Amino acid sequence: MKIQIKSILGKTLIDGDFESFVSAVISQKANLSGANLSGADLFEADLSGAYLCGANLYRANLYSANLSNAFLDGADLSSANLSGADLSSASLFGANLSRANLSGADLCGANLYRANLYSAFLDGADLSSANLSGAIFYGYKLSKT
Repeated sequence: MKIQIKSILGKTLIDGDFESFVSAVISQKANLSGANLSGADLFEADLSGAYLCGANLYRANLYSANLSNAFLDGADLSSANLSGADLSSASLFGANLSRANLSGADLCGANLYRANLYSAFLDGADLSSANLSGAIFYGYKLSKT
């Protein structure tokens, strides 16, 4: 994805690679809380430990991304592709995961307290040891065998 963006590090990226930009920002422990990453292509991105609280990741492609130990409290991940993503021990308190594709995702030990998983696709997702208190699962989808 080619973009023009003024980073929180004070540099401007013009016609650059978005994934490389995000990786560079994360590696400098920047805080992307509240960032608008709607529709971003973050395929296999390493966002482990990232601060993305309240971020807009609507329809983002996070296929096989590493979001382990990430902070996604209140983030909008609705309709995002999180298939095969590593969300182990991630904090998703109150996150919106409605209609998200979580097939094969690792949510082991994740905090999904009050998360919205309405109509989420959860086939093969690992929810072992996850905090599911108050989570909304109405209409979630599993493949039929």
